[in-house]
Amino acid sequence: MSEEKKDSRKCGDKKKIMVTYGFIQLGSSFVSAIALAAIAFGFCSIKKESKVFNNCVTEVIENGSTNAEAVRYCNGGN
Repeated sequence: MSEEKKDSRKCGDKKKIMVTYGFIQLGSSFVSAIALAAIAFGFCSIKKESKVFNNCVTEVIENGSTNAEAVRYCNGGN
């Protein structure tokens, strides 16, 4: 009879550990998903910034500057 109690106690401990492990896995998956979403939104802003930069370069070139001068101007140079 005492052996049965020891076996059930061991099983209960393993169950708690497995449940804890499951919650940790779910939590880490959730954090990973949030991080990936943040990276995706970062790429969207980079795409918009590059579009604005390209428009700036095109506009400066149309005003009679060379490509190098246009790029330097749009990067913040004089």
